[in-house]
Amino acid sequence: MTEGPRKTAEPADHPIQKRQRGGRSRKRELFCPAHPEQRIEGNGKKYFLHLLSPEELKARGMSHKKAQLVIEAYPVLVLSNEWLEELFCPQCGSSRWCHITKIDRVAHNVRWAPRELWEQVAHVDPLVPNPSVSQFTRRSARRTDGRRLYDPR
Repeated sequence: MTEGPRKTAEPADHPIQKRQRGGRSRKRELFCPAHPEQRIEGNGKKYFLHLLSPEELKARGMSHKKAQLVIEAYPVLVLSNEWLEELFCPQCGSSRWCHITKIDRVAHNVRWAPRELWEQVAHVDPLVPNPSVSQFTRRSARRTDGRRLYDPR
């Protein structure tokens, strides 16, 4: 039995070969606005922005006529590529609320969230404490003596 010509391996610069080993997708890259070289991590809870007026759409680059049509069709437009998220920067040593704009799967623009943006998030105000949390729990969460509520030994 005769075999046909053997297929040789494709060169390493072939587009299919450029994927990472194991086919894993890359994690989103978020960098601190104060320290551009420092990666920052979030808790994953995203508060998406809601737009209610054509002026808010025009501020994001949409024409006046198209913005009017979109707001008439969707009285509340939820943006899937813009949200607020609390992020921790190790270099700053603190968590801060950031306004994140998604550019593609990996790249994002991160800036400190101004107070006005919270008006575009439904049912959330970061300055008002959660009414379902007791005073004891709130006080204990702010303790700075280094002890935990439960110390396993």
